[in-house]
Amino acid sequence: MSEPSREARTSVIRPYGDTTGDGMVQLSFTLPVPYGKRAEGAAAQLATTMGLDPVMVVHAKPMGEGFTFFVVYGQVSHLVDMSRVEVTERDYPLLNPKEVNLAIREGLRRRMVVVGGCIGTDAHTVGIDAILNVKGFAGEKGLEYYRELRVVNLGSQVSVPDLVERAREESADAVLVSQVVTQRDAHILNAKEMAAAFRDEYPARARPLLIVGGPRFGERMAAELGVDRVFSRGTTPGEVASYLVDALITRRGPRPEKRSA
Repeated sequence: MSEPSREARTSVIRPYGDTTGDGMVQLSFTLPVPYGKRAEGAAAQLATTMGLDPVMVVHAKPMGEGFTFFVVYGQVSHLVDMSRVEVTERDYPLLNPKEVNLAIREGLRRRMVVVGGCIGTDAHTVGIDAILNVKGFAGEKGLEYYRELRVVNLGSQVSVPDLVERAREESADAVLVSQVVTQRDAHILNAKEMAAAFRDEYPARARPLLIVGGPRFGERMAAELGVDRVFSRGTTPGEVASYLVDALITRRGPRPEKRSA
């Protein structure tokens, strides 16, 4: 019998803590219990129930009246089969600003219009600003830096009807929505409401490209939300700009109507 390949031998992995394959993991959470020994015991019990054995409570801190934050450290016996891991890989080429501008100029023969903002009650614009504002994120300039992009940043707490109306007024090619802070899956409900509103107001071929982003979204949720693309944490402006070119020019071609810049 032949020996398994190196790829097969390394496809199953365990967490790493102090030594390779020791199965040690660190976990943080909050419990609605007052700070103290009983609270630490509750944290250890929860971690044990989750499969950590042995488990150590390495940090506990009161978080207001009746709440305690914990960090626990322990060993798990679970394995990860890398051959079964499913992720959304980038399926478009990553372009630099010069290449993005050239593609838009030659493909659309006009500036591409992008409208963005935070919908619902979300007042945290750090995500949308990182992508749209010229200062950018992670050493990359935001979309405002691209001379062939016209960016309209609506800021925070934009209602869905106002977003649809402004997108129509600006003849938007793409709409970018960010959701950072959310409770009870409000980010999902808001995104679905936004997608439904655009479907109702636009013919299919005339609808702007719909993109949502934020740390609570999974990149595989686009179909569930009714949008064209989901970007999760760590996304850079260059990735978004490259996707816009790929989706609106390379794959879809220019929109049928002509609009002035």
